[in-house]
Amino acid sequence: MTYLTFHLIFLFPPLLALAVMQPRPLAGQGGPRARWGLPLICLIAFAYTTPWDNFLVHQGIWSYGPERVWTTVGYVPVEEYAFFILQTLLTGLFLYWLLARARPAHAADAYEKPAGALTHPVARRAGAAGFLTLSVLGAALLVSGWERGRYAGLILAWAGPVLTLLWAFGGNVAWALRGVFVPAVLVPTVYLWCADAIALRLGVWHIARETSLGVGVLGLPVEEAAFFLVTNLMVVLGLLLFLFSERAAGHRFIQRLPAPISFPPERA
Repeated sequence: MTYLTFHLIFLFPPLLALAVMQPRPLAGQGGPRARWGLPLICLIAFAYTTPWDNFLVHQGIWSYGPERVWTTVGYVPVEEYAFFILQTLLTGLFLYWLLARARPAHAADAYEKPAGALTHPVARRAGAAGFLTLSVLGAALLVSGWERGRYAGLILAWAGPVLTLLWAFGGNVAWALRGVFVPAVLVPTVYLWCADAIALRLGVWHIARETSLGVGVLGLPVEEAAFFLVTNLMVVLGLLLFLFSERAAGHRFIQRLPAPISFPPERA
């Protein structure tokens, strides 16, 4: 199996199905935020992941068979760059589908209640503290020089700070919408775990044993399992915060910042 074949088998079919199945209004609310949310998160994911992933390949933490890919840009196959976008679209479209189906039954809080009623301070602070702890653990693994913990350290130190900030500002929205948030993260994550395990068995790419903890989850290196979990968390949290920014507990701080995007008024 080549990397392109992997995309054709595991990513394009569910993406096409989700695109066709999207209810209207998009994400249950429509408007510019729903239309611009996914392209914006895809752009951020691509920009943030590219240097990190190039470093992984350069350091030999993961590798690929030259016969399995078309060509490379930097150290990374072009198919891997495509994967940054395809995974984000897969998870984002699934979240949109869930949001559209959930309204108003599970999403009523985020849609209708005043922002002050949705702060959920305990859940927000506990989640932010948990992600901050993972960030510190990742940094500690890297500073320790323990080679077997290097891949895990790079994942946690890379994703942990982003998740800490997202949850500190908008974790209350995720908590209010946990009936949507949890499956939006877990379903694509488990699906990609299975797809990744197959690709590893077929030799599409390889994880270096020297920089891995050697612990498996469903036949998958724990670092790979963690990667898909934290990246899907970033996608879902980022989209929820974009869609419901005025409901985020940190909205008062956000409102004091210059708006990154000026939305035109909705037409009747």
